[in-house]
Amino acid sequence: MLGTESRGPRSRFDVGSRPHRLGTVALVAPASIGETGAMRSHRCPHPCPAPRSAFAGFRFPPEVIALAVRWYLRFALSYRDVEELLAERGIQVDHVSIYRWVQRFAPEFAEAARARQHVIADRWHVDETYLKVGGIWRYLFRAIDQCQVIDVFLSPRRDAKAARCFFERAIDRTRISPVEVTTDRYRAYPRIIDDLLPAAFHDTEAYANNPIETDHGRLKARLRPMRGLKRDRTARVIVAGHAFVQNLRRGFYDLGIDVPPAARLAEAFDELAHVI
Repeated sequence: MLGTESRGPRSRFDVGSRPHRLGTVALVAPASIGETGAMRSHRCPHPCPAPRSAFAGFRFPPEVIALAVRWYLRFALSYRDVEELLAERGIQVDHVSIYRWVQRFAPEFAEAARARQHVIADRWHVDETYLKVGGIWRYLFRAIDQCQVIDVFLSPRRDAKAARCFFERAIDRTRISPVEVTTDRYRAYPRIIDDLLPAAFHDTEAYANNPIETDHGRLKARLRPMRGLKRDRTARVIVAGHAFVQNLRRGFYDLGIDVPPAARLAEAFDELAHVI
């Protein structure tokens, strides 16, 4: 069927039809007549294979896949909306394939960009929001500094164990020990912060956490057209991908820095598509 991710006959969209780059090899002069057997036994080392692209084996080229993933994470679109927009450009692809692309490549793009992310600030805002996955409410722990999203963590419960796991993961990933942490007055936070960040100031003043409350609204606006998430893994990919795209748009990566802000996201995805 046209637009599915089957591995049938190759077409002009096949990524695998591009020539692979080979590693370097040592050049050795041809053996001369009468040289010793030891010299004749010398051979060139085998060439090292080039790293396999994450796009290898997919029917459509990286440019199309990157465009679909970027549109879906950036705009309040459904998979069928993206299917229709691509069809207007002469690209016939099924919405199920677009779903698979987002699940497969959103983490790839985020991971490829980590080395070029700006340093996280040392004043954090931490809060939880909630979303429905498979008809069941889940809690989403989120942290931001003054501007960028630091980390997200989906949990079936809002308890001390989940909050501690979120803090430990955020500290480990960023390698930052914040000097100030702003939260609501949830009773589990003081003990966790005292254990993990004993030198940090813990702020629980009213309205001090308004920045992250506003940021929750941006995520909820993106989730609204989806009409519910079906699985925890799907939800984790979407909320993490949304955070990644928001940070890219705000200029917290050394990507797309030579273009106007409106073109930054497209330029960044083009750069990343060449390295994953």
